[in-house]
Amino acid sequence: MFETLTTDDNRGQVGIGTLIVFIAMVLVAAIAAGVLINTAGLLQTQAEATGEESTEQVSDRIQIQSATGNVTGSGTSSYIDSFNLTLTKGAGSDDIQLDNVSYQIVTDQAVETGTLTGNGTIVGTITADTPGNNVITDRSDRYDVQFNVSNESFTHDDQSILSDGLEGGERVSVTLTTAAGASTVKEIRVPDSLVDRDAVSL
Repeated sequence: MFETLTTDDNRGQVGIGTLIVFIAMVLVAAIAAGVLINTAGLLQTQAEATGEESTEQVSDRIQIQSATGNVTGSGTSSYIDSFNLTLTKGAGSDDIQLDNVSYQIVTDQAVETGTLTGNGTIVGTITADTPGNNVITDRSDRYDVQFNVSNESFTHDDQSILSDGLEGGERVSVTLTTAAGASTVKEIRVPDSLVDRDAVSL
């Protein structure tokens, strides 16, 4: 009634089919693993780059040690025609190239932007391990930046934004931004009286 199989032909065919399916699964798994490994490597690289940039934006910042102003004119007509900032780098900061540092000066009249080595500014070395290259390499380095605010270079709509300089009681906001994107803000307030003074602390 029932036929008994006495050969192994069918068993061999099933074994070959299973082997083909197994090899295909291994290949698919290997390809998928390769894609996942490449993707993970790319994500790791991007994460490291993002972390480094974020760290630089926080740590690679300029520290303003002091601010002084040069007084010109006489009597009640006295005003500040330039002010100086003494700069160093913040704790944990890498070397800062001052040529790449931008500034923004905000007054009641206008907003002026530029770079520290551009028109209207003068960068000088107070003390530095490598003077003359405008790079702050050590926390002990000190650089002086002079902003000639009544200079014709500081113009807005062909008029000096501070044609009368900084007068007594006036407030100015100065923002310095490094190439890494870290910003330092300094609020400058001129003393109420500049009479009979050649220089003032701001």
